[in-house]
Amino acid sequence: MTKLLDEAVAAARTLPAAMQDDLARVIMALTGGEPGLIRLTAEEEASFDESFAEAERGEFATEEQIRAIWAKHGL
Repeated sequence: MTKLLDEAVAAARTLPAAMQDDLARVIMALTGGEPGLIRLTAEEEASFDESFAEAERGEFATEEQIRAIWAKHGL
């Protein structure tokens, strides 16, 4: 293992279990392994349903809203 990978694994071990599982799925996907299914909560599923409904209605963010999000994150 490289020093950087050792440091990353050590840092990951300090995260909550759910976040560790998320990282493991990413590593498995990048290395050709099977990452397994990600189960959504009822709230997450409802959020996706609403997002898809908004897209069906053509309700997308305006350019101004997108710029505000980018600015908020320093992009």
